[in-house]
Amino acid sequence: MITASDFKKGITISWNNGLWQIVDFQHVKPGKGAAFVRSKLKNIVTGAIREETFNPTEKFPLARIETKDMQYLYNDGELYYFMDPESFEQIPLNHDQVADAIIYIKENEFAQMRFYEGKPFEVTAPNFVELEVVETEPGFKGDTATGANKPAIVETGAKVNVPLFVELGDKIKIDTRTGEYLSRV
Repeated sequence: MITASDFKKGITISWNNGLWQIVDFQHVKPGKGAAFVRSKLKNIVTGAIREETFNPTEKFPLARIETKDMQYLYNDGELYYFMDPESFEQIPLNHDQVADAIIYIKENEFAQMRFYEGKPFEVTAPNFVELEVVETEPGFKGDTATGANKPAIVETGAKVNVPLFVELGDKIKIDTRTGEYLSRV
């Protein structure tokens, strides 16, 4: 159990018939009245974000979240299949469960999968990935001084804004948390 006064960013609690992750919190002690904890919570199953206030002594059960490295195998058009490299068990997930991460993961690469009570609910791509540019417009000589960007599509289908000097076939490093171009590899 955890009290509202012990909230920290990233903690996952079981509350209101769901699993909620603390996104932000603030201890408030007004001049008049009792102190309270203002918090922003994200439902880890649905992705809904909610702002709530709690009494600092309110207690919540901590949710035990497991994280495993899983290998992405393939997509059969409907489901995305991941394999546990230790037990070789394959886990199929639908598009909603992998939507944010799958645009950065190539087949046979590893991603982190989060489980609650043995059931997967989220897939996270590595923080940085190196992918090949498969579609972009050519840059023109002299345009590089402006610091302008152009859209590019990488081999997994993700769209990334890249500097004008990046060409078709270049490998680029991408920060998957923000979707930004970092460097050419």
